[in-house]
Amino acid sequence: MSPVRYDYAVIGGGVVGLATAHALAERHPGASILLLEKEDGPARHQTGRNSGVIHSGIYYAPGSLKARLCAAGVRSMIQFCEEHGIQYEQCGKVIVATGPGELPLLERLHERGLQNGLSVQRLSGDEVREYEPHVQALAGLRVPSTGIVSYRHVSAVLVMLARSRGTDVRFGARVTRLRPTAQGYDIGTTAGDFAARVLVNCAGLHSDRVARLAGTDPHSRIVPFRGEYYELRGDRRHLVRGLIYPVPNPDFPFLGVHFTRMIDGSVHAGPNAVLAFRREGYRKSDVNLRDLREVLADPGFRALARRHLREGAAEMLRSWSKTLFVRSLQRLIPEVRSEDLVPCAAGVRAQALAPDGRLVDDFLLVDGPNALHVCNAPSPAATSSLEIGRAVAARVPAAPRPMLAAFPRQGVSA
Repeated sequence: MSPVRYDYAVIGGGVVGLATAHALAERHPGASILLLEKEDGPARHQTGRNSGVIHSGIYYAPGSLKARLCAAGVRSMIQFCEEHGIQYEQCGKVIVATGPGELPLLERLHERGLQNGLSVQRLSGDEVREYEPHVQALAGLRVPSTGIVSYRHVSAVLVMLARSRGTDVRFGARVTRLRPTAQGYDIGTTAGDFAARVLVNCAGLHSDRVARLAGTDPHSRIVPFRGEYYELRGDRRHLVRGLIYPVPNPDFPFLGVHFTRMIDGSVHAGPNAVLAFRREGYRKSDVNLRDLREVLADPGFRALARRHLREGAAEMLRSWSKTLFVRSLQRLIPEVRSEDLVPCAAGVRAQALAPDGRLVDDFLLVDGPNALHVCNAPSPAATSSLEIGRAVAARVPAAPRPMLAAFPRQGVSA
């Protein structure tokens, strides 16, 4: 029996994959589109386990894909929420310096925010407390465009829209085979065989493997970092009004533990960042020998570990010690006590690592024959998802019939 044929096949049912299918349908009306997701529903991994922040884009290098797509993504995500009745709130956030050594870093962050076209307000310590009365800080920045939303809700609406436009959304369809052909790709899955003229890989934690399965070298490897969170007890939520972040360590590629009020009113504290021993390793006990062996054998990871040995060790200790975790939080809000916090669900960040041990800092799009692979889309990918989808839809070739023209570009870009 011959496989069902489509113009476009999108692999991955997180918010980036769903937004890409949405953008393809808008750009190519009448095209046949297939979306494949191995789980039994959308947003089961990074999308559904993130902090729900609509990021402003203050942290990202001016001119980078992250900076450009995040700035546009704030606007398009809010417009999407308003059009479809999705609850969101632009509550703003404060980034605070708690020690003298952080003040120059805070000023640099202020300059970067201005370079990225953001409205950023300098705050004294007293002014910080006008927004967040329980925070201890020498100075701070307020970024009013930052917001909160449920990306699970956004994803559910994207699924509904996709199906209403004729996109074939298949859950429980794990890709097992990708074979390039003159007409595009033959695709083997646990839910049957398909064929597509153009392939788009938005597989998140497995994006590098999917790229290699399709015969394309992504020149990077996904390393999974687990982010562990605590939640403030209900009677202590008053300690946090909005979003409270520390000044990030410029030598460490994560933002540090912070406080996030979620759209449901709960307040999460975290995350730390530790190596997960499984790509979908949401618990400390989750181990996959293949995943772990690949990471530990990778020269790039060993170079990364040597470079950040001190910071990595501190993150691991904080993972196992609630006392140390609480101390990190007390730098921001001294009133927080261990008994105020209960563990909540962890997430795993799919972080691309270059062969030289450099963490890929920008979104990474890798061209393949009749294909495009989204091989690095960590935060702020959810904020930027609608814009990433549009960028991907503009970049992949149209699907002429009966034969697909040769793909015009080869190589890697970020």
